[in-house]
Amino acid sequence: MLDGRLNFVEDKREWMGTTITFDIAKKGDQAEVQFTHVGLVRERQCFTACSNAWGYYINESLRSLIAAGA
Repeated sequence: MLDGRLNFVEDKREWMGTTITFDIAKKGDQAEVQFTHVGLVRERQCFTACSNAWGYYINESLRSLIAAGA
């Protein structure tokens, strides 16, 4: 269970009861990482902002860490 510190949403408990998963699988000679935030639903206030933030962390920050080690 996650406790989010969401200062930009009205209901501070939006993330309560949600789960983050990373599934890593070999795909040819590469690794495929599938990220899922289970329980983050489109109807909630943080969905768009949180989805965009996760997109950055996964596609930019994590990718850079894996590729360059920083």
